Amino acid sequence: MTFDLSSILAERQGEKYALNEKYLNAQLVRVLKTLGYDVNFARGQGPHLYDVAGRRYLDLLSGFGVFALGRNHPAVAAALRQVLEAQLPGLVQLDVSLLAGILAEKLLARLPGMERIFFCNSGAEAVEAAIKFARMATGRPRILYCDQAFHGLTYGALSLNGTEVFRKGFGPLLPECVKIPFNDLTALEAALKAGAKESEVAAFIVEPIQGKGVYMPDDNYLAEAARLCRKYGALFVADEIQTGLGRTGRFLACEHYGVEPDMVLLAKALSGGFVPVGAVAMKHWIFAKLFDRMDRALVHGSTFGKNDMAMAAGIATLEVMEEEKLVEKADSRGSALMADLQKLVAQHELLKEVRGRGMMIGLEFGAPKSLKLKAAWHLLDSAKRGLFCQMVLIPLLRDHQILCQVSGDDSYIIKLLPSLTIDEADRQWIVSAFDQVIGDCHQIGGAVWDLGRSLAKHGLKAKAG
Repeated sequence: MTFDLSSILAERQGEKYALNEKYLNAQLVRVLKTLGYDVNFARGQGPHLYDVAGRRYLDLLSGFGVFALGRNHPAVAAALRQVLEAQLPGLVQLDVSLLAGILAEKLLARLPGMERIFFCNSGAEAVEAAIKFARMATGRPRILYCDQAFHGLTYGALSLNGTEVFRKGFGPLLPECVKIPFNDLTALEAALKAGAKESEVAAFIVEPIQGKGVYMPDDNYLAEAARLCRKYGALFVADEIQTGLGRTGRFLACEHYGVEPDMVLLAKALSGGFVPVGAVAMKHWIFAKLFDRMDRALVHGSTFGKNDMAMAAGIATLEVMEEEKLVEKADSRGSALMADLQKLVAQHELLKEVRGRGMMIGLEFGAPKSLKLKAAWHLLDSAKRGLFCQMVLIPLLRDHQILCQVSGDDSYIIKLLPSLTIDEADRQWIVSAFDQVIGDCHQIGGAVWDLGRSLAKHGLKAKAG
């Protein structure tokens, strides 16, 4: 067989958008072209992307947090090559995996209080598994989740999604899923109490820091939420799919708040950016409720969940994080970056708040007080709520080669999820670019507001029909 990937990529690089438009998601291609995001990236290395012309970009999206180690980390790539060369007997199914056992051992060593691991292929699969484990362990049906939550887009995970745009048109969704406000202990206890009357609440699933808006909990919220769950016999499930593995400057975001969950969900960064992997860590008693007899040993599983490539990627990722002290770097460099960005709030009236932890940072914009800016802001907002953020994001990419994204539909928040490997030069790059672009947004009549009027025109046209 003559297969040469290099030749295929070289010969057909220019067809990327046409092929996707013809055979895949044409609407996504339209969005990219409308916003000027059709850059045609050709290579990734560390926290940087390179287009076909060789221009370098700083990626602050990092695959929604997948590339915590940066792209194409040589240690993880080497581990995967070793797996291929070893010709291991993977996925025998009527056998167990040595690499899965090693990865489980290494993960549990970093997760105090957790005793068992279930491996799967993604964060959404981890959420689906958590629903099943919680219901089986407690014998109860109801799952509590938060407004603005994001736990994935498969059917069960979507049933716990707190944003209507993702749910619309897909109902009826999974029954017995109840939405409550985030960071509201009174609402949580009321929902637990209501469920306790009929012994209904199996679990409360929560992101320690909400990914969609980088919404932060009060200092006592998570610990008190866990206490309330135990008081009423429900499980406290921490969705650390985006916040875990060092993203917030601790291995788990829960560590900032002194809380020990009953279950922890992991994925994204555990892959090393190469092979999808998800994991559910939990107490032994929860695991044992599902796998309680030999005839139930296969009652839940995932065909590719413990494949050797994914397990090796996870092992290598954990070792890289330790050797390069990436959790500590996320803490120190993330704090420095956030402090620099927070200084911009006093300088730019359109920037209202900068918040987050480690390398998970949200910049929230809001209506200005000055009359000229207020009129321009409302022009954009009347076309589409949150459209102002595109006025920041487009020149960031076009003029400063920085890639990032609005935090959610109709949102005034831009979220930064850089690789944990960014250096001081990258930090200065980020702060300088945001300072200049946000400053330009305060100049009515400048080029950035020409872009704003064009965006408003597109928005109003879309609204009309």
